[in-house]
Amino acid sequence: MQAEIRKTIIDVVGENGGHLASNLGVVELTVALHRVFSSPKDAIIWDVSHQCYAHKLLTGRYEDFSTLRKKDGLSGFTKKAESPHDYFDNGHSSTSISQGLGLITARRLQGQEGKVIVVIGDGAMTGGLAFEGLCNASQYGKNMIIILNDNQMSIDRNTGAFSSYLSRLTMTSHYQTFRRAVDSLVGKIPFGKGISKFIYRFKRGLKGLFLSNNLFSDFGFEYVGPLDGHDEKSLEKVLKRVKNMSNPVVVHVVTKKGKGYSPAEDHPERFHGIGPFCISDGTVEKFDTLSFTESFSSSLVKLAEKKPKIVGITAAMAKGTGLAAFERHFPDRFFDVGISEEHAVTFAGGLSKGGLIPVVCIYSTFIQRSFDQVVHDVSLQKAHVVMILDRAGAVPGDGETHQGIFDIALFRPVPDIEIMSPASSADLDLCLNYAVNSNSSVVIRYPKMSCPSEQEVFNSPVVRGQGVLLKSSELFPSLEIFLEDELSVKKILFVTTGGMYSEVVKASRALLMENVLSDIYTLRFIKPIDETKIAEIFTIYDGIVFVEDGIKTGGISEYLSLLCEKKLIHNYAIKAFPEGFYSQGSREEVLSEAGLSVNDIKNAALNLIR
Repeated sequence: MQAEIRKTIIDVVGENGGHLASNLGVVELTVALHRVFSSPKDAIIWDVSHQCYAHKLLTGRYEDFSTLRKKDGLSGFTKKAESPHDYFDNGHSSTSISQGLGLITARRLQGQEGKVIVVIGDGAMTGGLAFEGLCNASQYGKNMIIILNDNQMSIDRNTGAFSSYLSRLTMTSHYQTFRRAVDSLVGKIPFGKGISKFIYRFKRGLKGLFLSNNLFSDFGFEYVGPLDGHDEKSLEKVLKRVKNMSNPVVVHVVTKKGKGYSPAEDHPERFHGIGPFCISDGTVEKFDTLSFTESFSSSLVKLAEKKPKIVGITAAMAKGTGLAAFERHFPDRFFDVGISEEHAVTFAGGLSKGGLIPVVCIYSTFIQRSFDQVVHDVSLQKAHVVMILDRAGAVPGDGETHQGIFDIALFRPVPDIEIMSPASSADLDLCLNYAVNSNSSVVIRYPKMSCPSEQEVFNSPVVRGQGVLLKSSELFPSLEIFLEDELSVKKILFVTTGGMYSEVVKASRALLMENVLSDIYTLRFIKPIDETKIAEIFTIYDGIVFVEDGIKTGGISEYLSLLCEKKLIHNYAIKAFPEGFYSQGSREEVLSEAGLSVNDIKNAALNLIR
């Protein structure tokens, strides 16, 4: 069974992309859990839930598994709408213990039966929320089982004291020798239930002689492990014993990311979240285009060579955010704080007050977790911190939990925060230079996509509060061949965040075929806005279309529409994400669902002048 599960996962992820290494590492654990416990009566909660592929295959979704991460297909995470076996729509780290404690408490108060099993990785345990849940669960977590999946990895290799602590637990040679000997002996003797419990507790007591400082025992949990996470039969035996215990239990399981597929075993960080790849050798097709992440990475290294005060901070995402190159060049100035976004931001505030220039790199959807810290520990302190929000706007593949559409509305109301939205590689380089050399708290947001190729039009100097006005004649040098009579042509202005620039250029080109001219104003600054300058620009157009890769409510488009009304300009339209959560699909499919496709943008302009 395990071999078939692994083959299915490798085949589908090779075709669709997804999280491979983490899923291959928990196959035996997943099989053992479903053999011992009765899901969904016994609730299995997967932290982050990117490792739930085997769980999906075992809970009635085998036939649909080829649709994984595709539009209208299976989600790459647990999803309540898919199956009663999925209790939460999880996609962020360190939430599972608190969720499980809430669920088991609700069941107890209502007289309902069933265990709650939480599966959380050692990387997720570095998150502060996990420890908050752990402290509370020891008091209220009767019938709760925490499976600690210890693979020495989160997305990148784990760092910090907790990772070192777990390594000490798993590497204690005396304990490992003792455990194997006693387990072998006990397994051969037909003890009754009562004697079995005595032996089990006797083992736990002896374990204390070898592991005198067990964190989980000190927290009030029964502790079992470390166990071989790829020995399914042994796992099953232990889980059956644990199932009969009423006290909260931590079962420490050691697994290997990428198990059973050598490219993923050798490079688990590369196969954490991966696009389609060649199954025979694990290679991924390379493209010549430069992504925003790669552009940022190169620009930061160049800046850091000139400015020794620049330091880089990541929350376990060095590769995903482009900080891996910075780490290679400046290891003493690089800090991976684990999956602790709140700490990352407050830490940056402290670094700034100490005279350094911290650059904090976090995905847009994960910065939501640090909102309080941005307000209290950065903005209020007037700290010079540069916050890089990768994966802003539409995010392909990962669905509702990963769309980066809330950051503009979140941070626009915060005092003394500047928000920048580069539209190209050259623009990003200018924005980063400005942010590093300013004395402000600056957010720079950009999407997960290739940089547009029109670099030369973004070489205008950065002026605080102003964007870049791109004339049709600059974008389309052969403009005259499209127009019937340039004097009678209607003129549209697109006002766009940088992340939507590519779609807006395509819409602008399509309008030429309709004999409509359109210029583009890219919002290099989302905050502050030079209202006088932009109002002057607004007045010379027949219609204005605001295009934003963020939520409409509280967004920059809504704000600028109020400026239009103030200046008695009524012929405008807003194209932004309507309130809601957006499921997985390609970038084009996500934008289309939100009414932000190229055709939607073009039609919004035509409706203003017809």
